Amino acid sequence: MKSTSRRHATTTATLLTAAALLTVGVQAGNASAQPEGSANATSPKGQPVHNPGALPAQLSPSQRAELIAKAQSTAATTAKELGLGAQEKLLVHDVVKDQDGTTHTRYERTYEGLPVLGGDLVVSRTAANTTTSVAKASAGQLQGLSTTAPADAPTAASKQALDAAKAVGSTAAKADVAPRKVVWMAKGVPTLAYETVIGGLQDDGTPNQLHVITDAHTGAKLHQWQGIETGVGNTHYSGQITLGTSQSGSSFTLNDAGRGGHKTYNLNRGTSGTGSLFTQSTDTWGNGANSNAATAGADAAYGAGVTWDFYKNVLGRSGIRGDGVAAYSRVHYGNAYVNAFWDDGCFCMTYGDGTANNDPLTSLDVAGHEMTHGVTAATAGLNYSGESGGLNEATSDIMGTSVEFYANNPSAPGNYLIGEQININGDGTPLRYMDKPSKDGGSADAWYSGVGNLDVHYSSGPANHWFYLASEGSGAKTVNGVSYNSPTSDGLPVTGIGRDKAQLIWYKALTSKFNSSTDYKGARDGTIAAATELYGAGSAEVTNVTNAWAAVNVGTRSNGGTPTPGNVFESTTRVAIPDSPGPAVTSSVNVTGITGNAPSTLKVGVKITHTYVGDLQIDLVAPNGTSYRLQSSSSDSTANLDKTYTVNASAVAANGTWKLKVQDKGAADVGTITDFKLTF
Repeated sequence: MKSTSRRHATTTATLLTAAALLTVGVQAGNASAQPEGSANATSPKGQPVHNPGALPAQLSPSQRAELIAKAQSTAATTAKELGLGAQEKLLVHDVVKDQDGTTHTRYERTYEGLPVLGGDLVVSRTAANTTTSVAKASAGQLQGLSTTAPADAPTAASKQALDAAKAVGSTAAKADVAPRKVVWMAKGVPTLAYETVIGGLQDDGTPNQLHVITDAHTGAKLHQWQGIETGVGNTHYSGQITLGTSQSGSSFTLNDAGRGGHKTYNLNRGTSGTGSLFTQSTDTWGNGANSNAATAGADAAYGAGVTWDFYKNVLGRSGIRGDGVAAYSRVHYGNAYVNAFWDDGCFCMTYGDGTANNDPLTSLDVAGHEMTHGVTAATAGLNYSGESGGLNEATSDIMGTSVEFYANNPSAPGNYLIGEQININGDGTPLRYMDKPSKDGGSADAWYSGVGNLDVHYSSGPANHWFYLASEGSGAKTVNGVSYNSPTSDGLPVTGIGRDKAQLIWYKALTSKFNSSTDYKGARDGTIAAATELYGAGSAEVTNVTNAWAAVNVGTRSNGGTPTPGNVFESTTRVAIPDSPGPAVTSSVNVTGITGNAPSTLKVGVKITHTYVGDLQIDLVAPNGTSYRLQSSSSDSTANLDKTYTVNASAVAANGTWKLKVQDKGAADVGTITDFKLTF
């Protein structure tokens, strides 16, 4: 999102959570039935897999409950197998099952009865109950930690938390509940600590639920995060669509009984409670105009329905927690509130109406974004700060985008723009761009050592960029009428494997590989592992996942960085370069058979013999006359030149005669162009 109030929310016993969008949008399609051409969980459209058994199995709520109960009954044995101490216990948080019988059980941990924040782990087992992998949020050992705290520690924790909450605009005078004693392990070294939650409202009207972790012995603040960061129809965004509703007597309500009983409420500018369930005497909701209160209700209900269908029909997940139980939605929150957020505490989405400069935040990709924060809380529990916070946000963008494409609604076609319909910036631009995240003015295109210090909506950039590259590949292209031109940090091309495969790989990694403290390196490892299980080691899909991460500066290419051969056009005709003040000379190659424009990563190979390369001014001249400066004259005294330049030539057509133009700007020497090569 793009404002200081961009927030997201959700909290779990592990430390995590939430999410607000500060912008995402909803799309359209028939929410009461699977859209035409959509896939089922057993055989997702466009997702041929090397190992179909690695796909998630569809579980009924009772089947999932049975798996959880079975895992909990053997938790003590599992703890012993993992080498945990006698003071440690495992609590089952979730179980995901693949079609081949493999289970991925997510555990929370306690130590002498205290919650261990950052101690979560995932154990994967075959159908024969053989453990194949263990993914831990922290590699630290829980040993010899005293759970006795100073008598004044809770008071000091409350004060520290109140000060932190005040800094983000809260006016609360006391904590919601007494500080909770915990073991803080997210940074690797177990520390006795207190978790304090401060409620109230922030200065921009966003509900506040600040979690502050303080050292029980020193009173120092160890960490903090926001539990809430920043809520047929004639919809505003998605046209006329079908909604799941319920009837009681002569009244109809926005209660989707077919999707877990999802309800949509009208807060009527309130900021607490549920407001009133949308109820009326007819089963037609809204008129497409924002002045009609039911229009936003229809958009929110539609977004929730399509998101439910996407997770169930494509990924085999029944509801946000996988238990068949729906969340609920609240619209018309606050007064001119420009945001939307998920709150795991109420298990609900909340949407503001925006201001006169923008529309309500009830678009489809926003709904998919916010509900996905709930899925993340129920699975990986990615901490909402640092690199894991960026991955939390990116997960919501990735799945919100996937929901938008799944809807297949001509009124709001799928794209790789986030919040493009809600006009959050007031100038028609989207909130975020997945093909080149930096276009929003704050997001990172690629990973760097300080990316985790950015706001989580900006540190999400590398993962969003990875998803686009994995899905569509690099360079210039048009998808559903939107033009994209995605660069790579290493200047090498990426060939996409399609969005269906990329979203499946991300979801499998989220639910069976990621944990609360997963960073970008961990995300790379997890998605490569997921792709390997789905498509096989050495598959094109694993290569794509690996190369797409390298293209956002996370890890190396699958072949060590050697570019795959592209379309090469080369001239080895020797061209003499006269001494200064002689004229410029050119070497030419004729490019044919390339569709569309040149790439944004056009490789220009140049070999020149010359006694003093700093004398040379070198340009690439496109067929339409556009000139790209490769090298200006300088004081470089090196002899001979053998170099490959990268040029963004995506604005010009590829086919035609390209020229390498060279002029000697210094006296007393001569040279020769010996090789000129273009790689498309």
